[in-house]
Amino acid sequence: MPSNKSVSDAPIVQFTNCRILRGHRLQREDLWVREGKILNPEKLFFDEKGSADIQLDCKDSIIAPGFIDVQINGGFGVDFSLATDDFKSGIDLVSQKILSHGVTSFCPTLVTSPPSVYHQVLPQISIRNGGSHGAGILGAHLEGPFISKEKKGAHPEHCLRTFEAGAFQDLLTTYGSLDCVRIVTLAPEMKRSSEVIQELTKRGICVSLGHSVANLSQAEEAVQHGATFITHLFNAMLPFHHRDPGIVGLLTSDKIPAGRRVFYGMISDGIHTNPAALRIAHRAHPKGLVLVTDAIAGMGLAPGRHTLGQQVVEIDGLNTYIAGTKTLSGSVATMDTCVRHFQEATGCSVETALEAASLHPAQLLGIEHRKGTLNYDSDADFLMLNDGLYVQATYIAGKEVWRQDALGASYQRAAFSSPAAASSYSHACNKFVGAQLVEWGKQADLCWGGIVSPWTDPKDCTAILHGVPRQRCSCCHLNSSVKQSQPLHCFIQHTLTCPVPRGRLKPLPFLCLLFASSRAVVAG
Repeated sequence: MPSNKSVSDAPIVQFTNCRILRGHRLQREDLWVREGKILNPEKLFFDEKGSADIQLDCKDSIIAPGFIDVQINGGFGVDFSLATDDFKSGIDLVSQKILSHGVTSFCPTLVTSPPSVYHQVLPQISIRNGGSHGAGILGAHLEGPFISKEKKGAHPEHCLRTFEAGAFQDLLTTYGSLDCVRIVTLAPEMKRSSEVIQELTKRGICVSLGHSVANLSQAEEAVQHGATFITHLFNAMLPFHHRDPGIVGLLTSDKIPAGRRVFYGMISDGIHTNPAALRIAHRAHPKGLVLVTDAIAGMGLAPGRHTLGQQVVEIDGLNTYIAGTKTLSGSVATMDTCVRHFQEATGCSVETALEAASLHPAQLLGIEHRKGTLNYDSDADFLMLNDGLYVQATYIAGKEVWRQDALGASYQRAAFSSPAAASSYSHACNKFVGAQLVEWGKQADLCWGGIVSPWTDPKDCTAILHGVPRQRCSCCHLNSSVKQSQPLHCFIQHTLTCPVPRGRLKPLPFLCLLFASSRAVVAG
C-alpha cells in the first residue's frame, strides 16, 4: 500500500526483525519512525492509510532506548572541570565519542572548583539535541562545592564552601548562572541547605544528596524539601549502620512523600561498588537505580596521569586514584560496560539492566515522555544491541549516527546543514588542527568532501565533513589528473578504522581528498 503523504512528506522507516524494549519487556515487533519520532503503526495504517518508505532488517537485534549518563566528568582527554579556550570543542569530542558506547544524552559534570571555573565553563555549556554531531546535552551536573569536608573524596578541600547567611544567594554567586544547570549535588546536613534545596527545586533543578555525613533523618528532611537523587550510592557517605543507615536508608524509608520516588546513582564498574552491594541496593529499590559512569578525562585513554578539575589523578588498570594516594577519583568505565557488569553482577533481566541506563535517568529528570522509552511519540533515540548487550548501532532522532560493522571496524556518520557548519567542525590529525573546507561536490549517489588544508600530517588524518563518515585515511590524496567533474571512486586505503575498499592515488603535499561511500548521510 502506498504511503499517504497528506500528514507529512517525511519518509517512514520500518525497523523489522528485532526485539523492542517496550513496557518493561522485550517484544518481537517492528519499530516505526518518522521525523525523529516513534510512530504508532496502527494510527499510521488505519488513520493515514500509510506504509513504510524504507524497511531495515535488524537481524534479530535488541532495540533499546539510548542510554542517558547523568554523571560524566569528561573522557578521551577532555576534563569538563577545566576552563580552557577550546572547551566547546572538547565537549563536542566527548559527545561524539560516547555514541559508540550507546549514550545518546548526557549531563556534563563539574566537580568542586573555584568560582572562576564555573563562571568560565557554565556559559559554554548549551542544552542541545543530539544528532550526527554527538549525544544531546541535557544540562550540567554540578557536584559540589557545597559538600562535606569529611566526605570530600577526590574533591579539593580548599575549594569547598558552606552556605552563609545568604544561602541561595551564596550558591548563585559561586556558580554565576543556573541557566544550563540540571542537577546539583550537595550535603544536606549543611546549615541552610533546606532553603537551598527548595529554591533549586522551584527552578526545576534536580537536587542530589552526596559527599555527605548526613544521618537518615537529615536525608529524609532533604527529600521532603524536594531532593530526589543520591549521588553514587555507598561512595562518599556514611556507611550503612543498623541503628542509623544514613543516606543509604532512603532506599527503604517510610517517610518519602506520597507519589515521590528517590533515585540513586550506581557506578557499576566493578571497582566502586562490590557486586554484593549492587545486589543489595537493587533488590531493596530496583525502580530507583540509575547507572552512571562518573567517567573522568582518562576514559578511553591509556593508563597514566590525567586531571579531574584541580586534582591530578592516576589510572592504574581500571582504578583511578588521586595521584600519590589510594583515594578513588572517578571511573574510566563506559556506560555499555556498566550495563553489562550490572546485569552480570545482579543476575537481573536484560530489560532491567537496559532501563537502569535509560528509563530511570529519564524519569529522574522528568523527561520520560520523550527520552528513555520507545513509547509512541517519544524521540527516536535508540540502540541496536546483540544478546551480549554490546552496542551495534546508535540512532538519534531516527538517524544512524554510529555503527560497528561486520569486521569489527567502527565509523560515525555526520550530516551538516551547511558547508559553514562542516568547516567550523573540529577535525583531528594526530592532534586537533583546523581544517578549512574549500570545495564541494556531489556526483550521483556519492557525496565528496572536497579539499581540506592544512594537515599537520597528511598521511594520518581523521576528519568529519559534510555527509562524510568519520574515517582514518593513511594514503588518500588528490591526484591532479582527476577532474572534479568526473565520477569519484574510493581512494581510501583500507584500515581497521576505515572499512572501505583498498586503493591509492599519487599524493600531493598538504592536500587530502575525503570520500564518502554510499553509506554516507547527506544533509539536505
